[in-house]
Amino acid sequence: MADLVMVIEDEKEIRDLVRYNLERAGFRVAVAADGEEGLERLFASRPDALVLDLMLPGRNGLEVLREVRDEPSTRDLPVLVLTARAAEMDKLLGFERGADDYLTKPFSPRELVARIEALLRRSRPAGEPAVLQVGALRVDTSAREASYRGRALALTPREFDLLAFFARHPGRVLSREELLRKVWGYDYVGETRTVDVHVRRLRSKLGGKDRAIETVTGAGYKLPALAKAGGR
Repeated sequence: MADLVMVIEDEKEIRDLVRYNLERAGFRVAVAADGEEGLERLFASRPDALVLDLMLPGRNGLEVLREVRDEPSTRDLPVLVLTARAAEMDKLLGFERGADDYLTKPFSPRELVARIEALLRRSRPAGEPAVLQVGALRVDTSAREASYRGRALALTPREFDLLAFFARHPGRVLSREELLRKVWGYDYVGETRTVDVHVRRLRSKLGGKDRAIETVTGAGYKLPALAKAGGR
């Protein structure tokens, strides 16, 4: 499934230009015209990368960037700062707040796409281990087999994909919207009940009342990174 890039830019012409070129390059794109809207959409459905203008109305880009880096679920999100400012101090402020790259307007659309692609490559490990081990949970992605506390789990294909996604991101809070997009491949994420149903089934197979998968109220679910093999 194509990567999703969030674009927070208040100038419509530039927003449309960025969207057009990213979509032409094969990305899916979500847009917002101000910082408040952008943060709301970003936290509801975590994108794969963010293109962020610094000069935004209301909450500016540096404030948005600070919130993105303070939130555990988006702390590692690749961010390209896009702005008309070219002063060295502005660039330093952006990097100090957590920007990964910087592009000054006017910009080349081809360079924008190339930089986003480079950010995404750097944000991903060269290769994923075939076996994911998180405490008492063992997930073999090549054999599509999983066990918990030494007991084999009988999982449907979707349940396995969901459990494997949790195992790839131990300790990180995963929203229902992100799980729908990354595990189910849904573009429209208005209905999230299916995630709750599958998590409930996984919990049952992991031992009924055992909370190997935790609910984070108002945010989603997480697989504790330090779960112990002998229980808690």
